[in-house]
Amino acid sequence: MKTPDQPVLDKVRQWLIRADEDMRLATAAMEYVEDCPYRLVAYHAQQCAEKYLKSFLVYWGVDFPYTHNISILLELCGEHADWPEGLQDADQLTLYAITARYPGEDEEVTEPEAAAAVELAQQVRTQVREALKQLGLDLSV
Repeated sequence: MKTPDQPVLDKVRQWLIRADEDMRLATAAMEYVEDCPYRLVAYHAQQCAEKYLKSFLVYWGVDFPYTHNISILLELCGEHADWPEGLQDADQLTLYAITARYPGEDEEVTEPEAAAAVELAQQVRTQVREALKQLGLDLSV
């Protein structure tokens, strides 16, 4: 595959920016907020991972479905790389896409669970950034 054109690369970077915003919010809440709403930390961790995976799919021109399911996104990424196999635990984040946001669907999220969600999202972030870097994407801009 040839390198994607500039508009595609710009779109990839937009996904990465949004994903990093979710990560910054999640980690800031864990560190600075008294009575932290851990369910929201977990939700933003899930969103970070989801957006990172989608950025990789955008790079490859994959028309991915509207989904918050990390497992489906990892499977799609796996069609273009081997690294998704090592991130199967990240599917645990899928739970937080819905249950953390809506009354009646929400389950209590503990501090250790929120911290684990952030760690899983960080693993996805690190792996996708490395994969994109190896593909030649300049992540400094």
